Amino acid sequence: MNNVNVRLEKLNSENWYECCHLEVSKEQEKYMEPNAISIAQSKFESTLKPYAIYFEDKLVGFLMYNSVKEELDGYWIYRIMIDKNFQGKGIGKEATKLMILEMIKLLDAKRIIVGYNPENSGAHHLYASLGFVDNGDRFGKEMAVIKNITD
Repeated sequence: MNNVNVRLEKLNSENWYECCHLEVSKEQEKYMEPNAISIAQSKFESTLKPYAIYFEDKLVGFLMYNSVKEELDGYWIYRIMIDKNFQGKGIGKEATKLMILEMIKLLDAKRIIVGYNPENSGAHHLYASLGFVDNGDRFGKEMAVIKNITD
C-alpha cells in the first residue's frame, strides 16, 4: 500500500518494537491504549491485522483493523495513531484512506466502523472528513461512526 509519502507495512519482526515506542500527545493518552497492548492483542486474536505507518521511510504510526465482521454488520478499525512528533501533517488521514482501500480490496468491505470517545475531537474531525457518519450507535463510553462503501 502506498500513497505519495505515506505507506502501510504489515507489522513484522523488524518494525513491531519501534511501534511500541511511538507516543500520542499528552491530551490523547486518555483515549488510547499503548501500541504494545494492541500488538499483543493481535497475537491472540488472529483476525486483527496490525500495520506500521511510514512517512518518507520513517515509521511514524500504527493502525489495526479486524478482518471479520462484527457489530453493526461491518469491519471495525481498532486503532490508528500517529506519533506526537508527526501529527498535524495529514499522515493519519492518508494512512486511514490507505487502510480503507485495503479493507475494500481484501475483505470486499461494504461497511467500515470505528469507535472512539466522543470527547476525542481529533478522531471526530478525522473520521467526519473521510465520510464516516454518526447514526447514534454507542458502545459503553464510545460512539461508533460508520462509512458505507458504495461502488
